[in-house]
Amino acid sequence: MIDRRIMLQAGAAAGAALLLPRHGFAQAPAFAPKPGTWRDFEVVTRLDLAGQGKAQAWIPLPSVDEAAWIRPGKSDWTTNAASAEPVREPKYGAQMLHLVFKDGEAAPSVEVRSRFLLRDRAEDFAVGGKAALAEADRKLYLEATELMPTDGIVRETAEKAAAGKASDAEKARAIYQWVVENTFRDARTRGCGTGDVASMLRTGNLGGKCADLNALYVALVRSVGIPARDIYGIRVAPSRFGYASLGAGSATITKAQHCRAEVWLEGHGWVATDPADVRKVVLEEPPGNNAIDDPKVVAARQTLFGAWEGNWLGYNMAHDVTLPGSRHKVAFLMYPQAEVAGALLDCLDPDGFRYAIKSAEIAA
Repeated sequence: MIDRRIMLQAGAAAGAALLLPRHGFAQAPAFAPKPGTWRDFEVVTRLDLAGQGKAQAWIPLPSVDEAAWIRPGKSDWTTNAASAEPVREPKYGAQMLHLVFKDGEAAPSVEVRSRFLLRDRAEDFAVGGKAALAEADRKLYLEATELMPTDGIVRETAEKAAAGKASDAEKARAIYQWVVENTFRDARTRGCGTGDVASMLRTGNLGGKCADLNALYVALVRSVGIPARDIYGIRVAPSRFGYASLGAGSATITKAQHCRAEVWLEGHGWVATDPADVRKVVLEEPPGNNAIDDPKVVAARQTLFGAWEGNWLGYNMAHDVTLPGSRHKVAFLMYPQAEVAGALLDCLDPDGFRYAIKSAEIAA
C-alpha cells in the first residue's frame, strides 16, 4: 500500500527544490538524481609493501550488485604474490582479493583493476508494489553488530526521534532528520571514522564522519524494527550537480572513501539515504561552514532521503570482518588492508602504507 503521507512529503520536497535559489550552484542543475544512462567506470588500486617478514594483503572488490543502480563487472590483477585468491566473506557476501607473498619477497606489490557500471537512483514514493524482503535478509539487517547495538540508549534515542510516527517510512524519515539536526561532521576524525555508535550516544559527542554518522542512522533505525544497512565504498567522479563536497576531486581517489546507508521500506525496497553527506555539505561545501538553511544544504537534505548520485562505488555491506588467513578483524572493509610479520598496517596512512587508488570513466 502506498503511504499517502510520505507521498505528499516527497511531492512537497520536490516542489521546494524547484523553488530554491540558484546562488552557489555555479549554474549546475537542481540536485535531483534520477535513474537514467549507465556510466562505465574502472578503479585501479596499487599496493606496495615494505618491511621484513611474511606479508599478506586484502583488497576490496566490488560486490554490491543491485539492478537499479550498480552492476559490478570484471576484476583482474597483476602481482608478485605467491597466491592471489578472490574470497567472499560468508555473512554479508563481501568480496576481496587475498594475497599472500612469499617470505623474503623484496617488494610485495599488486595492482587490481575493477570495472563496474553506475547510475543515479531515486525512489518514487508515489509508486509501491516491490517484493517483500527475504526473512534471512530481514534478520541480518536488523541485528546488532559489535559497534552498533540496537538496545539501551540506542533504542531510547530512536524512540524519541520517531515519537508520534506511525509507519516505517515516517519513522525512518524522522530519524534521518534527527541525525541531520543533531550530529556534525568533525574534520579532525581520521579517515571515515569508526562507527562506534554506543560511545557517541553515551558521551553525547555526536561528531564524526560518514562511518560514524551513517552507522548511527542505521543502528537507530534497526532498533525500532526497520531493516537498514551501511554500504562501504568510494567516490569515483565529481558531482554533476555542482557539489564540490559530494564527488571525487580528481582521478586520484586514494582518500575518497565514503559509506552510505539504505533503509528497507515495505513496497519500496531498499531506499537510498545519506545523512552524513548532508553534514558534509554543511561543513565543506564552498564557502564552508554553511548554515543549515543554506539553499545548498536544504537541497541536499531533501534529496538524500530517497536518492543519491551515481558517482560512488559501493564495495560491500560487511561488518566485523575477520581477514582470511589472519587473526585480525576490521569493523568494516572499505580500505585496502595489509599485514607484515603479523602486524596489521594502518590503512588510514596510505603514504606510510603505500597504496594509491585511481578512477576513470570509460567512454561509450
